[in-house]
Amino acid sequence: MPETMLDAHREIFFDIDFGWIIYILAFVSVVYLIYAFYRRFKLWRMGQKDDTFANILEKIKNFVYTATVDGIVHRRILRDPYPGIMHALIFWGAALLLLGTAMDVISHYIVEFLHGNTYLAISFLADLGGVMILIGLILAAYRRYIQKPDRLDNIPGDAIGLLLVFIIVLTGFILEGLRMVVTAAHFTDLPIMSEWAPWSFLGYGFAKAFEGSSHPVGWYQGLWWFHSLLIIGAIFYMGLLFPKLSHLFVSPINAFFRRTGPRGALRHVELEEAETFGAAKIQDFTVKDLMDLDACTRCGRCQDNCPAYLSGKPLSPKKLIQDLRTLLNERAPALLSGNPGDNGRQMLGEVITEDEIWSCTTCRACQEQCPVFIEPINKIIEMRRNLVLELTQFPETAMQALRSMEQRGHPWRGTMSTRTDWAEGLDIKLLSDDSNVDVLFWVGCTGALEERNIKVAKAVGKVLKAAGVNFGILGPEESCCGEPARRIGNEYLFQLLAQQNIEILKNYGVKKIVTACPHGYNTIRNEYPQYGGEFEVWHHTEFILELLKQGKLKLARSVDKKLTYHDSCYLGRYNDIYQAPRELLHSVTGAAPADMEHRMSKGFCCGAGGGRMWMEEQIGTRMNQIRTEEAVKTGAEVIASACPFCIQMFEDAIKALEKEGSLRAMDIAEIVAEALEYGAYEENS
Repeated sequence: MPETMLDAHREIFFDIDFGWIIYILAFVSVVYLIYAFYRRFKLWRMGQKDDTFANILEKIKNFVYTATVDGIVHRRILRDPYPGIMHALIFWGAALLLLGTAMDVISHYIVEFLHGNTYLAISFLADLGGVMILIGLILAAYRRYIQKPDRLDNIPGDAIGLLLVFIIVLTGFILEGLRMVVTAAHFTDLPIMSEWAPWSFLGYGFAKAFEGSSHPVGWYQGLWWFHSLLIIGAIFYMGLLFPKLSHLFVSPINAFFRRTGPRGALRHVELEEAETFGAAKIQDFTVKDLMDLDACTRCGRCQDNCPAYLSGKPLSPKKLIQDLRTLLNERAPALLSGNPGDNGRQMLGEVITEDEIWSCTTCRACQEQCPVFIEPINKIIEMRRNLVLELTQFPETAMQALRSMEQRGHPWRGTMSTRTDWAEGLDIKLLSDDSNVDVLFWVGCTGALEERNIKVAKAVGKVLKAAGVNFGILGPEESCCGEPARRIGNEYLFQLLAQQNIEILKNYGVKKIVTACPHGYNTIRNEYPQYGGEFEVWHHTEFILELLKQGKLKLARSVDKKLTYHDSCYLGRYNDIYQAPRELLHSVTGAAPADMEHRMSKGFCCGAGGGRMWMEEQIGTRMNQIRTEEAVKTGAEVIASACPFCIQMFEDAIKALEKEGSLRAMDIAEIVAEALEYGAYEENS
């Protein structure tokens, strides 16, 4: 039979008897896999009810974007080049290979269209996909078993999975080559060197290798059954080991159900309705929390970016999630039976140690890097809530800060300053005297009461006065925003302080707030709305930059200092404010600040977040010293920051490293104040 390009096609089940049996086996295996998923879904439902299944339309919208940018384009995964390229090859290769298979099925059973040039194009893409998968698997095996990075822990299932996929893909293309040989044997006028066979280039290569071999039909039929049964077996294997392999299916589901609210807001707790506070048992976590555990791919990106882990603390976000997942698997039979009891290992103390729980700075590096949107911080906070509110177990220094917040409205026990001492001589309005202001300057506890940061509050005041901003402060009426209490785990105290502050702000009719503290900024902007506190909140770097752009603030000179800029976690990763501080520094100095090794979304925490400002750092290396050493390497004279916690931590580290003569820590507002046209300041004051 003469051959033309238009004849190009493939017959399903060519020279295979009883091939329909595979469909039955495939159906059974898929049903088994669905059943395994259903049992896991029932287990998630044992968690506390949350908003996982709320706002579905918004979740669909977010997922379309996520699936495109983070799924297809691999934005988050490609942040790490080697594993990113490796994963992309496997993912895109599988997509092309599955596309070819799907086209075969549709053309054979629904609408016949796969012939001629269309068939050749699909054949080429399928073979290309197979090559990409094989290369990706080789890169994965090399990384996992030769390079052996610290963040990867190898278990037998990893090797089995890689080997299974490799054999399935490889035998598929060997089978394709044998099919070409058998086809040529059936149709003697259709040589293997046919005009269109080379389009299936990988299979064609194997065909050339098998050309002229004896018993090609037997090899072809035997390999067909082996290849097909191996695929069926792999599906059964996934169902049998679903708790271990669940991330393959749960990760995209987890991405779909990720939270839609502000990233900087912790979960709200109805204190009056809660029977227990926080999480002491695995079932105390929410549905989404339990789903997170099964979505974890064990890639270790969180661990690679966790400052606690990198500074020698016992916390690894990856290990924490995996340990909780192991506990969930242990408790699954009892939970699904409806009789969970209290037998087995205790989550707090045995599975997750208190040192792990208190090592977290809530810097959000783990969540920023996770490709499947897992939230270790939420789980740590829930365990802290239980330790603090149920068991009253927490570090002594944290207890002192909480007691000071309760009794004095701020965490700085022993301070001699008042809320208004910093403003002496600046002629700044108190809202109790004159509430006719455009902006409230929320000074914050550290800015108003901590000796070093009083200078920062003064600088902000000078800058606002110089720009002619009509602003005021609460003074004695300002209390702690509650952020340290919430991150330490005392939700009750946080809500008390938040509601008190919201009431005061509303009584004065405050609409716009400027603050120099990223922690206060995040709390008032993202968490106060949970309690009816809706305000327009600006960080001082954004606000000052806007004043410059509008021409309301004039600088007398350029500040001649070599700077490096430290991204505050609560400003950057929590609220995406990366460029405003850099633009502001560029405007003041005429040059971009030098970048440290860890910057922007991969910035290294100073160590003060999550209430750690008021806890002793007794394990491992101090985070502030690690970060300060990075700054020293840039050759900068000044570490510029925009967070009072960071300034305090750098001051301590500079002294510890004996760098007082060559390095200073300054808030951006202080640098701007140095460049002010003081004549304008005096005129407006």
